[in-house]
Amino acid sequence: MSEVGNISLNSLGFAKANSDTRVVVAMSGGVDSSVCAALLASEGYDIIGVTLQLYDHGEAVKKAKACCAGQDIYDAKRVAEMMNFPHYVLDYEDNFREKVIENFADTYLAGSTPIPCVRCNQTVKFHDLLAVAKDLGADCMATGHYINRVMGPEGAELHRAHDHGKDQSYFLFATTREQLDYLRFPLGGFSKSETRTLAVKYGLNVASKPDSQDICFVPTGKYTDVIEKIRPSAVTHGEIVHLNGKVLGKHRGIMYYTIGQRRGLGLPDGSGLEPLFVIKIDQVMNQVIVGPREALRRKKLWLEDINWLGDGEYNQNLDGYKLKVKVRSTRSPVNATFLLLDDELIVELDEADEGLSPGQACVFYSSENFAKRTLGGGWIVKTE
Repeated sequence: MSEVGNISLNSLGFAKANSDTRVVVAMSGGVDSSVCAALLASEGYDIIGVTLQLYDHGEAVKKAKACCAGQDIYDAKRVAEMMNFPHYVLDYEDNFREKVIENFADTYLAGSTPIPCVRCNQTVKFHDLLAVAKDLGADCMATGHYINRVMGPEGAELHRAHDHGKDQSYFLFATTREQLDYLRFPLGGFSKSETRTLAVKYGLNVASKPDSQDICFVPTGKYTDVIEKIRPSAVTHGEIVHLNGKVLGKHRGIMYYTIGQRRGLGLPDGSGLEPLFVIKIDQVMNQVIVGPREALRRKKLWLEDINWLGDGEYNQNLDGYKLKVKVRSTRSPVNATFLLLDDELIVELDEADEGLSPGQACVFYSSENFAKRTLGGGWIVKTE
């Protein structure tokens, strides 16, 4: 228990006994969410486990490292039985298809590169499931994400996980302030090895289960298979054009290409003296633009759909503001400057980066205290 003033708070920040605090735990069937639920159950909280069935069981069984279907639903149910708390499975296939899978396909067909994990958190998990948790009378909803929720002077703040190697702040930048008030992340202070040690301690059947890999709803590992299936008439051939304007060949459809791609371009031998990379995808002209590697370097990013988790509003006195940003989930935050131009938010990196693509996220971090605090982010719509 901690104290605020003279009021004792439990580990989740509520001024009541653990047994009187109801927590809905989002359980994917993996080791992280399972340990999250088991940890809170062992502390005496009133736990309800909920697993979302997000796509077809049959397809999910083919892919051993997926989540939220098939074997994973069974694993989540077994954890609930072992730790003696109720568990429910909710069919969200239609929601997931509409809000995540179809958005995924349309984003690729528009020449951009999507991040379906962010869209899933933004829509299905932290919107739809959170509403269910409230309907169940829960005081909060907990997940197994590696991220920290810290109370600051203006309310709950999002901070990077203790283990920066497992930190998931990049995928949670779209979490709103209202959602953050209700969410809890018990694993934010743990390393992955510590989480697995706890899984063994609690005797969980998922203790040695491998982590989910790639995109959960792509059973073959090829994202193009999904797009071909749900948008079969949208794939059209076009030209592969060098930056100098020369037509070098034909492409199979822009969805098969991503910014920074070098291999598999399908160009004839002798198309260029230097290695060629995908520099730009032009949906309007249905062209794939290629050029030398140095042409990939970008410093300015135009953003839309900004979610601001810092103090005040993001457009107040932000022009010229210096922060750190992540433009890839696996990269450390780097220095950048914010620019406001006719209500457009532009981020200028101190150092140019390669392979930045519309459809990806740019996530903001504080420039002090080792960039611990996550200040939100936005979606890249244009680079320069």
